[in-house]
Amino acid sequence: MYFSYIIKSTKDNGFYYGHTQSIEERLLKHNKGHIRSTKARRPFILHYKEEFKTKSEAAKREYFFKTIDGYDYLKRKGII
Repeated sequence: MYFSYIIKSTKDNGFYYGHTQSIEERLLKHNKGHIRSTKARRPFILHYKEEFKTKSEAAKREYFFKTIDGYDYLKRKGII
């Protein structure tokens, strides 16, 4: 299984969108500072996740979240 996920910074309340095969492992990497783009915004909590059968489906969902339509969808659903 693969996941698209949204994590929330408890430092600045901002969101980060990604996809992975192991959410626990990926969240740990974010919080340890191993991900350059999120290193300064630590710590993070898992805010939202969706499960997919393939990596490409999870990646497409992540990219959708990063679009204006995806942002509107997340707002409309009360996810962010």
